[in-house]
Amino acid sequence: MDSTTATAELGWTINPSQGWEEVSGYDEHMNTIRTYQVCNVFDNSQNNWIRTRFIQRRGAQRIHVQMKFSVRDCSSIPNVPGSCKETFNLYYYESDSDVASKAFPPWMENPWVKVDTIAADESFSQVELGGRIMKINSEVRSFGPVSRKGFYLAFQDYGACMSIIAVKVYYRKCPRVIQNGAVFPETLSGAESTSLVAARGVCVPNGEEVDVPIKLYCNGDGEWMVPIGRCMCKAGHEALENGTLCQACVSGFFKAAQGDEKCLQCPINSRTISDGATNCICRNGYYRADADPPRMPCTTVPSAPQRVISMVNETSVRLEWSPPLESGGREDVVYNIICKSCDSRRGSCTRCGDNVQFVPRQLGLTDTGVSISDLLAHTQYTFEIQAVNGVSDQSPYSPQYTSANITTNQAAPSAVSIIHQVSRTPNSITLSWSQPDQPNGVILDYELQYYEKNLAEGNSSLIRSQTNTAVIRALKPGTIYVFQVRARTVAGFGSFSGKMYFQTITMGKTSCICLK
Repeated sequence: MDSTTATAELGWTINPSQGWEEVSGYDEHMNTIRTYQVCNVFDNSQNNWIRTRFIQRRGAQRIHVQMKFSVRDCSSIPNVPGSCKETFNLYYYESDSDVASKAFPPWMENPWVKVDTIAADESFSQVELGGRIMKINSEVRSFGPVSRKGFYLAFQDYGACMSIIAVKVYYRKCPRVIQNGAVFPETLSGAESTSLVAARGVCVPNGEEVDVPIKLYCNGDGEWMVPIGRCMCKAGHEALENGTLCQACVSGFFKAAQGDEKCLQCPINSRTISDGATNCICRNGYYRADADPPRMPCTTVPSAPQRVISMVNETSVRLEWSPPLESGGREDVVYNIICKSCDSRRGSCTRCGDNVQFVPRQLGLTDTGVSISDLLAHTQYTFEIQAVNGVSDQSPYSPQYTSANITTNQAAPSAVSIIHQVSRTPNSITLSWSQPDQPNGVILDYELQYYEKNLAEGNSSLIRSQTNTAVIRALKPGTIYVFQVRARTVAGFGSFSGKMYFQTITMGKTSCICLK
């Protein structure tokens, strides 16, 4: 309610009728307004009341009343009795409907509730009034809590010369606001001036609460304070207009997580397929490793290593190479070594066995070199040097590689496994044997050692054979001999075979083992 907006009589109820009087007056800006005045200072025992119309509460719990008034200085009134006052009283009365009449509520404190006695900060004298110097006081009082549907206000004069120039009745509220990413509704202040009324916020569209439920508190002056919690734009959306709007990232931009960050442009080799993207999809042929952050560019597999150098040392080899020309855009390129032994006669290769040693290791090499040992002698090998990186396992294709073909040096052959007797006579024995399981080169010839069983090995004899057969002559009839054989390559002799025992026949007999 604001009495200054009235365009006609206010029509407030007066008691007694010879007390207050409604008249047209002026405000401090000399605008015409409706006012109430009273000046019965020469009559003792004044008790003049004026009551407003019924005022709707509208959900407010605490009511504020602003009063503008002027008061005549009692000392400026000649012959005024001691009962002259420069104050008046403010009251209120609650009701659920407009039930007031000329006699109800009774014109007294209780049922009326006194708010305060109002005193003027400044008063005027007759001289000042004549000079049209208006001294208007403005006071604000509040009361509560109120709970009925409405109320009346009353002003009691008990001996003043004064005018009520304007009365404004209002309540305080905190306006609807968007703060910390949430919308808070219009909230009325509490019943006490020190009250804090909690208001629950609702995140703006596409916003999400962080940690705790978001709240603001409305204080008694209609001001928001004590923010608790906040909302942030969810993934795929960014805050605009000071956090009052969460807008979807446009095409070609993304935001991976909840937060205040702006949408980021897709890294190279990636794209989005719609607005509000939380990540960018890699283009064909490009990939993102599981540990790669969304803002990292998509990368591809590396090209093959370059310029392989091999250095063979008997049954070992040292391989060295240069990094690939293209790393795929990554810094985690490592190398794998695939070892294959090849049979030139069959034209096929098979994976090397577990006995082959790689130093420092076979897979995941970070340096561009490896030493390989425990290879078979005089054997052709193919080594594939693969370049892989953090996204190679996502590619449908095998890693690119460079091959190195080497042949190990010849070595001494392994031992002959078994010796067979082909035939015998009283003075000779014909023997044959198989080639060593591991020739380790080209077999140049064989050396056969033999001696009589009853004699020491130091009495042995040696013969050479270009083939894997030999005829041992000048033997004694009916005598047991010990035989051993070994093969030779350019690298030298291998080990002798195990000892085999064969006996010549006695005179007059023959023996033949025919081999087909």
